Parts: sequence; C-alpha cells; structure tokens
Amino acid sequence: MAITAESTSILDLAPAEARVRLSDWAAGLGLPEYRIRQLHPRLWDRPVARWSDATELPAELRARLDREWPLPRLELVTEQQSSDGTRKFLWRLGDGETIESVLIPSGARRTLCISSQAGCALGCVFCATGRMGFRRNLTPFEIVGQIRELVLRNPADRPSNVVFMGMGEPLLNWPAVEVALTILNAADGLGIGARHITVSTVGIVPGMQALAGRPEQFRLAISLHAAIPDRRRPLMPIDKRYPLAAVLEAAKAFRKRITFEYVLIAGRNDSNTDADALIALARRMGALVNLLPLHPGGAPHLAPTPAPRIRAFADRLRSGGIEAVVRKSRGLDISAACGQLRVEHAQHAPPAPPGGEEL
Repeated sequence: MAITAESTSILDLAPAEARVRLSDWAAGLGLPEYRIRQLHPRLWDRPVARWSDATELPAELRARLDREWPLPRLELVTEQQSSDGTRKFLWRLGDGETIESVLIPSGARRTLCISSQAGCALGCVFCATGRMGFRRNLTPFEIVGQIRELVLRNPADRPSNVVFMGMGEPLLNWPAVEVALTILNAADGLGIGARHITVSTVGIVPGMQALAGRPEQFRLAISLHAAIPDRRRPLMPIDKRYPLAAVLEAAKAFRKRITFEYVLIAGRNDSNTDADALIALARRMGALVNLLPLHPGGAPHLAPTPAPRIRAFADRLRSGGIEAVVRKSRGLDISAACGQLRVEHAQHAPPAPPGGEEL
C-alpha cells in the first residue's frame, strides 16, 4: 500500500491509523505480525531518520520501506543558543517555508515551544510573526516533526513539556493540530502527558470548543494582554471577531485551570486600571496569570514595561488574590521573540511565493 493523496506521509497520521496502514501493507507482503512491533516505534517512540537506519530489519525490507513509506525531515537552517540555555531553531519545510521552535530548559523540565503555522494572519501588534503575514498551515508532521528532529539529533533534548506558543494560531489550524495533539500524547506516539501540553490561543471560539471536546485534559492558555475590550482590540484585532466575553464563555468548558498570558507593554496595558480589570477576570475564571515582559525583538515600535512597574503590577494582582507569575524574558541575546529569527532570515533570503490562502 503506497501513500495516498490524503496524507503526505505516514508521519501525518495518528499513531493508531499509522499502525493500521503499516499492518495492512505488511500483511499484503506476507510479513509476520511481529514486524509491526518493530516498525511502529520507529515513527515516534524511537524514531529513525530513515528506514535504512532501523538495522533490526532486513536490508531488503528497509529499502522497500524507504521507497514506499519515506520518512520526511525538517531541515535545520539556523540554531541559536542563549547564555541562559534557551535554544532557538529555524527549520525549513519541504516547500521552502521556514518555521521556528524554542527549547527552554528549567531544571529537569525542558519545554519546547512549537509552531503550528508558517506566519500568522492575526496581526497582534507586539508579535513579529504577525508582521510577516500568513503563509500556510502546517501538516501534523511539520508540527510534531519539530520534536522529532530534536530527538533525532540528541535524545537528551526530548522535551518534557510542549506549548503551542510559536508561530501561528493553533486553533486556526485545528484539523492538523488535533492530529498533532494525539501524536504528542499517545502512548505509542511521543507519550507526553496531556497536562504537560498547552495550547495557547488568542481566542478562536470554534477551536476552543473543539479542544474542550477532547477527552484528554490538555491545558489552555488564553493570550489576553488586556482585560478591557477597548484596550485589547488595538493590540489584538481578532477581538473584533471573537469578543472577549465570548472567549471567556467558551473557556468555561475546560475542566483544568486555564492560564491568562499577559505581555506587559509600557503605556498600553500596565496601569492600575488594567490590573484591576485583570483581577476581576482572573477571579471570575479562577485563572492563573502569566506576566511576560515584552521581548524587545518582537515589536521594536513598542516599549517594554519597566521592571519596577512589572513588580508593582504583579503585587497588585497578588494583593487581589490572584496567582500571578512573572516570567523571565528568555534568550534576550538571541532572536528569541516569536517570529524574529524567521523575519531576520527572510531579510537576507530571496522572497518565497505565498504557500497558502490567508484565513
């Protein structure tokens, strides 16, 4: 059985479906059932770069697998390492598009921030990805392949946590993200616990409803950035289509505690009035608040909130009974802002034709 037009790769399939496809193919060749127990783990659990590397298999079978079930790769264009241990990767896809992922070590935890789209159509003013516009959606393999490549390069880099906080809005690419979540979480996929997988959204209500319908307890983070609609809308144009009230209503369907992501921008969302509005929302939703200093590389036309004001803002939230965590800006000495490395690389490369329709 050859790969069909419905799937570009065996790695675009959820593990259970991939197992069925490989089993049917093996049965058609008269191969014993134990071959599937050798083949299937090589997709995600113990991945190989190509079937020819699976030396437990006969050479003739490996060659046939490479012909009929080729394993795609992401090409590493650039890797940057910060003095704080943060590592950023720029990957080239098969059609020449580029995407980013960021590996953030913290003690025993290794969190990988992954991309779900090449570019983004939403135009949030503080985000470098939004300034590049939308290119195309990623396939399930291109999403989870960001982890696969790290494991192939060094198994010690296998992440313990995954966050959909890289390039793109994951819930605008729900069909591929849904499969990617299954691959990430399945015991015969990457086996990462659902509570260690976070999907961050600006508030795409239909996608939130679909995510809430999954039986696994994936974590939800809402990119809030202002708790007052009239303050949020200039920062995040999507608020016009999915108003904050509708986003919060959809968030009630999640059984696990949600997180509000809040990038502090000087003069735009960091006043006491903003803090008090955030307290009211977080209290109503029982939400944790992650306060993030604006990364200067993400929006050169905006100013980060000064450190003393960040502390005062956080203290005000805590005095209001809200659990607030101030996240350190990681990778300040590299291009670690979302989309920054891709934008910088594109400035020195020939322009690529658009690879998909804007959403």
